[in-house]
Amino acid sequence: MAVFSELRYPTTRLAKVLSSLLAIILFAFVSIATISGFLLYQILQTPHPTAVVDLNVMMGHPTTMSFPLADGTSRDGWFFPGRRGAPTVVLCHGYLSQRADVMTLVTALQDSQFNVFLFDFSGHGTSPGITSLGYREQQELKSAVQTLSARDDVDPEHFGLWGVDMGGYVALEEASSDPRISALIVDDAYSDPREMVQIQVKQSGLAVLPYVSRFCDWGFRLMNYQFRNEPPVSSRLRYTSGIPKLFIQSDSRPALASETLTLFVLSPEPKQAVRTRTRYSEMTDDDRKNYENIVVSFFLTNMSPTSHH
Repeated sequence: MAVFSELRYPTTRLAKVLSSLLAIILFAFVSIATISGFLLYQILQTPHPTAVVDLNVMMGHPTTMSFPLADGTSRDGWFFPGRRGAPTVVLCHGYLSQRADVMTLVTALQDSQFNVFLFDFSGHGTSPGITSLGYREQQELKSAVQTLSARDDVDPEHFGLWGVDMGGYVALEEASSDPRISALIVDDAYSDPREMVQIQVKQSGLAVLPYVSRFCDWGFRLMNYQFRNEPPVSSRLRYTSGIPKLFIQSDSRPALASETLTLFVLSPEPKQAVRTRTRYSEMTDDDRKNYENIVVSFFLTNMSPTSHH
C-alpha cells in the first residue's frame, strides 16, 4: 500500500518520475482508444447519399418487393422482370455504395431476359442502421433469395449472384450454403469483414499510430460479438464446388485485388479470373460496357434464361 501511496502523493524524485510516466501512458492509452473509436465509427456509420428514384418512370417495369429481416422488420428491394420462369440475378452492391449505383448492370442483364433483384444493405442507401461489413448483410441476402424463390414468375431453383467488395463477401457466404446458387461473380471481395476494417484503417493513414489497428479490430469484434465464431468464408469455399465462379480484380484497389486472388486460388473448380483497370463505379463508359458484357456472357453461359423453365 505504501507503494501506491507514494505514487499517488510522490515525495521522492523516482516516485515523481514514475508518477509522471504513468500519467503519460494513461493519457496516451485514452487518446489512442478515443482516436480508434472515432475512426471505427467513421468506417461503420456510412453516409447515406440516397438517390431519389421513381419506379413509375424507370425503364424495365420494376416493382417493389419486400422481404423480412431477423429483427422483425422488413426491407424493400427492386424486382426487374425478365423472361417468365427464368433465373434471377441478385446484385449485391459494395461498401459505401447503393443499389442505384448498379442500374446500368440491371439493364444489361434484363435485356438478356434475366430477372434481376437488388436492394440496399444495412447502413447504405435507403436502409437504416450501421454496416457490419458483411456479417448481418449475409442474412439479409439469404432472406431475399428465400422470398424470391417463393414467387411464381421466377425459377425457384436457379439464382445468380454478383457482388463487389462487401457484396462479394456476402455472395460467397450465400453460395457456400445455398444449393440454389447456380453462378457467382465476385469483384474485389474479401474473406472476413475484419480484413475490410483493416483495409479502411490503413487507407485513413492512422494505422501509423501504435495500436490503432488493434483497437479498431477489438472494437469491431465487440460490436459484432454474436458473430465471434463466424469463420472466414475462405474456410467454406469447398462448398462452392461445381458452382461456376468468376473472380474480378481491379488494379485500382490492390489490397482487395490481393484478397480476391487468394479466394480464387483457394476456390474449387469451375472458376475463372479477370483483371480490370479500375473499379466498376469509376469506369469510363467503354470500360463499363466491356465489364457488363463479361458479366452478362458469364451468366448466359452458365445459367441461360432459355434453358430453365
